Amino acid sequence: MLMPKKAKYRKVRKGRNKGLASKGNTIAFGKYALQSVGTERVTARQIEAARQAMTRHIKRGGKIWIRIFPHIPVTKKPQDVKMGKGKGNPEYHVAKVKPGTVLFEMDGVDESLAREAMRLAAHKLPIKTKFLIKEEF
Repeated sequence: MLMPKKAKYRKVRKGRNKGLASKGNTIAFGKYALQSVGTERVTARQIEAARQAMTRHIKRGGKIWIRIFPHIPVTKKPQDVKMGKGKGNPEYHVAKVKPGTVLFEMDGVDESLAREAMRLAAHKLPIKTKFLIKEEF
């Protein structure tokens, strides 16, 4: 599962995730891409589930790029613990996704196979997505 090797600070505040993606919003590596339409926090487990769904559908044929990485730790306090006594321990990591962010890219397969693989991956994610094709000039 994806997670940072080292973290300078262990705990991070929740913050806000407003606005549109200004970076990572174009197709850079592959021919086909899955782009987010909404705003959400995507967990490392959801990214891995989507990657597995795509890889299984294309039968390890083409190449897949994951364009998001879960850097942000999410803390949680244990069950049946009273209020106060500080912040909980990091439980999992998330990637903050804004509208327009390219989540996955794919190349080396035909369009119908890529479209179906991306559809299967989109079902594993908590955000609305759309399928993109790189325009060749």
